[in-house]
Amino acid sequence: MPYILISTQIRLETGPTIVGDEYSDPDVMNYLGARKTTMLGNNFSEYHVDDPPRVVLNKLEMIGYRVVGMTGMGQTLAWCLHKVTM
Repeated sequence: MPYILISTQIRLETGPTIVGDEYSDPDVMNYLGARKTTMLGNNFSEYHVDDPPRVVLNKLEMIGYRVVGMTGMGQTLAWCLHKVTM
């Protein structure tokens, strides 16, 4: 999958960082050390890491992802990354 969306809430410096959903590439999630969780009351799963977003962005850059967009929504920050695949 060429796109990935990561986000964090409230604490930019410390994490945790949400790095994917239940349809995310398992190899990328394993590389990031992410764990799949389902919050009580949600009917979907998310992958989380304890790393702050800066560390996650650095790791994703190492495997070819580039940030194509970033936004803030209230106390949430989100980054969209893309990896060119051939």
